[in-house]
Amino acid sequence: MKLSGKAVKLGDNINTDFIISGRYKFAITDMKELAKHIMEDIDPEFPKKIVPGKTVLVAGNNFGMGSSREQAPLVIKESGIIACVATSFARIFYRNAFNIGLPLIELDTVKIDEQDELEIDLDHGVVKDLTKNKEYKIKPLPPFMQELLKEGGVVNYIKKYKELKV
Repeated sequence: MKLSGKAVKLGDNINTDFIISGRYKFAITDMKELAKHIMEDIDPEFPKKIVPGKTVLVAGNNFGMGSSREQAPLVIKESGIIACVATSFARIFYRNAFNIGLPLIELDTVKIDEQDELEIDLDHGVVKDLTKNKEYKIKPLPPFMQELLKEGGVVNYIKKYKELKV
């Protein structure tokens, strides 16, 4: 599985309330509408930086920390971001993201800059920064996790196959 897009970069300790503010949690239930408010407490212009299907969110340590709010990875995916690359992810966020089919890649992101063109190869465990002509090794995702991503997450996988085939 290969993904490619331009980096939109954030820092460390981005919590789920920064991803989508709690003031919208019950006021807006439509994910497309909720996605219009992604990261607005950090950067009100953030949604304008996203090119749907061509944007990779890049962050530092502990991305997705805080509450286990399921809307956070859903809003990221609904906004058109194709993957998140971070130095580390909060555990519950990591699980929620894969459950809904949002690819997460752990990589030291200090050398990746805003707008760098990235190519992610999940089969071979490589992230290429095409802007800087650099290549970074990552742990390849197991085939089963890639299948979950291709199907759009656990629920879609079970709807299609009626069971988990591990």
